[in-house]
Amino acid sequence: MEIVYVYTKKRSDFGRPCNFSDRPAEVTVDIPPDPSAADGFMARNPVDAYVQHTSDMSEHEVNTERVEVETRGVNHTEGGWPKDINPQEMEQTIRFRKKAEKDENYINTITHLGTLMEHCIKQNNAINIYEEYFGEEEMDEVEDEPPSAKTINVIRDPNITKRTATHLSWHPDGCKKLAVAYSSLEFQQNVKDMSFDSYIWDLENSNKPELVLKPSSPLVSLEYNPKDSHILAGGCYNGQIAYWDTRKGGLPVEVSTVEFSHRDPVYGTIWLQSKTGTDCFSASTDGQVLWWDIRKLSEPTETLVLDITRKGLLENALGAISLEFEPTMPTKFMVGTEQGIVITCNRKAKTPPEKIAGTYSGHHGPVYALARNPFYPKFFLTVGDWTARIWSEENKESPIMWTKYHLSYLTDGCWSTVRPAVFFTTRMDGTLDIWDFLFKQNDPSLSLKICDEPLFSLRLQDNGCFVGCGSKLGTVTLLEISSGLCTLQKNEKTLATAMFERETKREKILEARHREMRLKERAKSGGWDEEGKVERPEESHDEVLEQVRKEFFEVIEAELRKRAQEEAKHWRAKDKDYAGDMGEEEEEGESKLPEYEEEEEEGEDATKVS
Repeated sequence: MEIVYVYTKKRSDFGRPCNFSDRPAEVTVDIPPDPSAADGFMARNPVDAYVQHTSDMSEHEVNTERVEVETRGVNHTEGGWPKDINPQEMEQTIRFRKKAEKDENYINTITHLGTLMEHCIKQNNAINIYEEYFGEEEMDEVEDEPPSAKTINVIRDPNITKRTATHLSWHPDGCKKLAVAYSSLEFQQNVKDMSFDSYIWDLENSNKPELVLKPSSPLVSLEYNPKDSHILAGGCYNGQIAYWDTRKGGLPVEVSTVEFSHRDPVYGTIWLQSKTGTDCFSASTDGQVLWWDIRKLSEPTETLVLDITRKGLLENALGAISLEFEPTMPTKFMVGTEQGIVITCNRKAKTPPEKIAGTYSGHHGPVYALARNPFYPKFFLTVGDWTARIWSEENKESPIMWTKYHLSYLTDGCWSTVRPAVFFTTRMDGTLDIWDFLFKQNDPSLSLKICDEPLFSLRLQDNGCFVGCGSKLGTVTLLEISSGLCTLQKNEKTLATAMFERETKREKILEARHREMRLKERAKSGGWDEEGKVERPEESHDEVLEQVRKEFFEVIEAELRKRAQEEAKHWRAKDKDYAGDMGEEEEEGESKLPEYEEEEEEGEDATKVS
C-alpha cells in the first residue's frame, strides 16, 4: 500500500499580497579583509574584460499563425465623368475633352508638368540606371560555384487518399502559379472515395489551392494556353478532352463527347500555334492523335492513327505515351510509344500514310519523355527504361549520345530552357539528376534525392531557374537551381554544336561500317535472293534473351559484391576502434581480421550461387 501525505493550504493564504515595509539596513555577514590571502593571488596578463552597454534580454521564440491571403478580382468601370455625360457615347466624351483642353487652368497644368517630364527624360537618356558595372566578376563567380539546388516549396495532395502528380504546367506569365494534374494510373487500383479533383496552386500561398478543377474523370495531362493564361486544356483518364476558364470557376467550360474521344487515358495534350489560340491536339495509348478546336469539342477536327505499317488500322496502332511539338516547326510533331519507338509525323502530308514520316527505335520499354533541344531542334531527348538518349534526326538507327544504365527506371526528362548542354531526368528511386555533358558525360553533374517514393513528372520553368518534380504520392517539390546551371556559359553554344555534330558524324561512320560488315557476312554465307537483294537473317530470340539475362545477373552480382565489401570494411573499422578502446595488443586485433575476410569470401560465394 502506497503511503501518501497531502500538504494542504488554507484558501485564505492563496494570492495573499506581499506586505513590504521600510526598515533600516542591517549587516547579516561581515568578512574582514585577510592580508595573507594576497600572497596566493596570481595576476593574469593579459586580461580580457567584456562590457555590454545594453540590457540583457531573455531569449525566446514564438510560433505565429500564418496569414492566409486570398486573391480576388475587381471589375473596373470607367468613371470620373460628369453626371450629364455618358462615357459610352463617343460624341459626348470628345466634345467634353475639347472643352476641357481649351480651359486655361488645364493648359497651365500641362505646361508645368511637361517641363518636369522633359527633365526626367533627359536625365534617363544621360544615365543608364540599369547598367551593370561588375558583370565580368559575377560571371567568374558563377563559373567557380559548384552545382547545387535548394528546395523552396513542397506542395502535397490535400486528399486523404493520395494520387500521383501526373503532369505539371507553369503559368505562362511567371513562376507564381502551377497547375498540377492528379490521377491514379495503376490499373484497377482506384478507391471508391478517391477524388477526381486537380488543382492550381499559388506558390506564395500554398496552404490551400487557388482553384479546384473538377473534371468528370481524373486528369492525366493539364496544360496552360500560352496565349491566354486563363485557359487550360486537360486530358482525362477516360479519354475525354476538357477545357477550363479560370474566370468561370472550377467546372469545365466544355468537354468532348465520349463517342469521338480517345478510348484510353490521354497522356499528352499540347496547344498549337494558331491565330485564334484555340487549337490543340492530344495523344493516347489507344493509338490515335486527335486535333481539337476548344470552341467546338463535339468532335475532333482531324485524326491520325499511329500505324507504322501505314495501313491506317487501329488494331495495328502503337499506343502513345508522350507527345512533343516545337512551335518553330509547326507542321512536324513527334510521338513516343509504349513499344519504345519514336514516331515522327508531318501534319501537312496529303494522305494519312504519308503523315508518318519515320521511326526511331532505341528503348526496351515505353518512351516516358520526349523533348527537342530548344536551341537545336533537330536534336531531341528521349527517356525510357534505364537510360536517357539524345538523337539526331539524321541518324535513325541509333542515338548519338546516351547515359549509363541506372539501377532504377527513368520516368521523365526535359532540356534546360537557357543552356543547350543541360538536361534533367527523374528516377523511380526518387532522385533528380541534372546532366551537363560539356562538364562530364559519364555521370550527372548533380544528383538530388528528392523523396523516398518514385518521382513521376518533371517540369522546368521558362526562366530555367525553377524546376517542379511530382511524385507517386502526389507531393510536388519545387527546387531553385544554382546560377551555374541556369546561366549560359561562355562559348557554350559553339561547344555544344561542335559536340552534337561530332557525335552525329561518328554515328554515321559507325553505321556505314556496320552495314558494310553485314553485307560482307551475308555475301559469304550466300544470303542473296534472286533479285540480288540481301535477305536479312532472323535473329535468334533465345540468344538475345540469354545475353540480356547474363548481363542482368552480372550487374546484380557486382552490386551485391560491392555491398558485401562495404559491409566488411565497416566491421573492420569497428573492430579496430573497439581494440583501440580496450587497449588490446595489435596481434589480438589482427587475429580477428581474417574471420571477416572469410565471411566476405563466403558472401561472394553465396552471391554466385544465388
